[in-house]
Amino acid sequence: MPGNGLVIDPAQRLCDLIEEIELADQVGLDVFGVGEHHRPDFAVSAPAVVFAATAERTSQIRLTSAVSVLSSDDPVRVFQDFATLDLLSGGRAEIMAGRGSFIESFPLFGHELADYDSLFAEKLELLLRLRDAEHVSWSGRHRAALGGLGVYPRPLQQPIPVWVAVGGNPESAQCAGALGLPMALAIIGGLPERFAPFAELHRRAALAAGHDTVPALSINAHGYIADTSQRAADESFPAVAAAMNSIGRERGWAPLTREHFDASNTPRGANFAGSPQQVIEKILFQHEIFGHDRCLLKFSVGTLPYAQVTRSIELLGTEVAPAVRQALARATGR
Repeated sequence: MPGNGLVIDPAQRLCDLIEEIELADQVGLDVFGVGEHHRPDFAVSAPAVVFAATAERTSQIRLTSAVSVLSSDDPVRVFQDFATLDLLSGGRAEIMAGRGSFIESFPLFGHELADYDSLFAEKLELLLRLRDAEHVSWSGRHRAALGGLGVYPRPLQQPIPVWVAVGGNPESAQCAGALGLPMALAIIGGLPERFAPFAELHRRAALAAGHDTVPALSINAHGYIADTSQRAADESFPAVAAAMNSIGRERGWAPLTREHFDASNTPRGANFAGSPQQVIEKILFQHEIFGHDRCLLKFSVGTLPYAQVTRSIELLGTEVAPAVRQALARATGR
């Protein structure tokens, strides 16, 4: 629901989303993420289905869930869905596994919130076993055992990438590193440097576990790009405030004010709403902190007009991404 109170029909939103993914591919972006939600204010509950509709309409862009709520899903079906997508897309699928920032899926699929942590740990273990072997013998608390049955289809990528999404849990960052898995670190509030210890935990755990290389790191944040910083803030704030305040009423957060929103768009804030140059500088500033490999920006926080979202994608692909790539190439000599 946008700030003007209008509602976009779910069918229209899904059509718009498919065109946004196609546009992102055309302007040279590396990856597009779609989240899994089970609420009336989100249109997508099955990211793999959305991506399957775009696989034939795109050629280069990688397609990742952001996130798959693995705790309340069946790892066999998650693997099969994304293996199928991988085949349809010519090897461009990724799974970003997480606990989820909302809890509606737990009662919906018959899980207890008391098992929040054990569900994720057990199902992540099974997902990785399925990724590594065609036939798996496995047993656990939260799912029926597997007795060496084959799981099909097998993906084109060997192995299909599995990222671990992390919010504010240090143990999750350490676990991802120890498993040698790339980590997607969500920063939607606070000073970015406060999250640097998570990246360090991830790196140290990977090295301590004997992995030859440090797995990749993604910084995931909210953002919006317009031709000027003032326009970016003016256009995105009503939708962001409507969405965040709606969620905030459920969770007891203070309302998002324009003052707080503007502060979050400064270089040391968490939000990436701004002009192309402002967003370039902020990505590079955070790269000095994290040394990360990927930056994912969620533009559709709340409901924005389609033309504004597509303009933001165009600016990200044609101005921001090339400048960031060039700056990092100069810094590394590559």
